[in-house]
Amino acid sequence: MSHKHNHLSVPKNYNKAFAFGIVLNVIYIVVEVTYGLIVNSMALVADAGHNLSDVLGLLLAWGATYLARRATTSNRTYGLRKSTILAALFNAIILLIAVGAITIESIRKIIEPEPIGGTTMMIVAGVGVVINTLTALLFMKGRETDINIKGAFLHMAADAGVSLGVVAAGFLINLTVFYLLDPIISLVIVIVITVGTWGLLKDSFHLSMDAVPKGIQFEEVKNYLNALDGVKEVHDLHIWAMSTTETSLTVHLVIPDEQKDDKFLGKICSQLHDRFGIEHSTIQIEKNAQSASCGGENV
Repeated sequence: MSHKHNHLSVPKNYNKAFAFGIVLNVIYIVVEVTYGLIVNSMALVADAGHNLSDVLGLLLAWGATYLARRATTSNRTYGLRKSTILAALFNAIILLIAVGAITIESIRKIIEPEPIGGTTMMIVAGVGVVINTLTALLFMKGRETDINIKGAFLHMAADAGVSLGVVAAGFLINLTVFYLLDPIISLVIVIVITVGTWGLLKDSFHLSMDAVPKGIQFEEVKNYLNALDGVKEVHDLHIWAMSTTETSLTVHLVIPDEQKDDKFLGKICSQLHDRFGIEHSTIQIEKNAQSASCGGENV
């Protein structure tokens, strides 16, 4: 028997993006709450609350990326990489809580419409659109490969959408003096945010349960291993996410007649990385399936 594994990769550093997004949003929250109270715009105050949830989400995501870079220890052999998945899950939950708060406020404003300073709404919310769009762009590239970064991107993109809705509401209120437009537009935005957040919630929960990461087909990996020269059987194949960017695999390969060296194992690890995006592979070679059984269910 023998085994071979490759080294863990290091998550990309997003420190500047997180710092930029957090500082700008904290400043904007203060401005938005202040003007919201001055012009009696609950929409601006509610949007500030949503911005606050974004700041908390960014702090969670930033903290998780920092923890993921911490060195391994004797009792945390994978380090704290799993924290990135937990942060993505918490981000989705925070977004859904924010959606609930916006929905409650929108319904209240439908029942009890109030006069609103439309022009001030447009100006203040317009600044929010710019700030949150710029911040979202900083995370756009990383959102495809890291659901934790995807969570940060969704936070910023969702808040840009909310602010844009407030701008539109302010413009139409000035045009029509129909105050119900504000909560109606807010409810439409709630639906858009919920659809995007639901995907993040499913993906992060999926990974937290050590399921096969999205984008990797279990049967394709198994077929590849079965097709290797000399392999008679593949069992105890497990694929899971160590973090939002790193995938791990363990497998037993039954090769009865030949001795395979490190070059053979290294080639498998390289191909698993290049073809399937699996960064950390541990492969055990056996003469037969029963000779080195570790117990548990074979796959």
